[in-house]
Amino acid sequence: MFENLLGNLKEQQQQIKQQLAKTIVTGDSGNGEVIVECNGNRAIVNIKIDKNKLNWEDTEQVEELTMIAVNKALDLAMEKEAEAS
Repeated sequence: MFENLLGNLKEQQQQIKQQLAKTIVTGDSGNGEVIVECNGNRAIVNIKIDKNKLNWEDTEQVEELTMIAVNKALDLAMEKEAEAS
């Protein structure tokens, strides 16, 4: 009986992971300079950069805006994961 419960739990966890893989959240840098899409399993699936909104000579700015967008997307993905669990 314990093995059945454990098996069911593993199956439910797998189903949740599959569902989260299909759930896409978006984080951006604030003004749309960098947009990051992440799935509910916290995997980055896409990054969009608006070249016209960035000063490519200012590497620090580009890095910071990318980091902000990634962190927002990951935070949203963690929220989706918590909701699904």
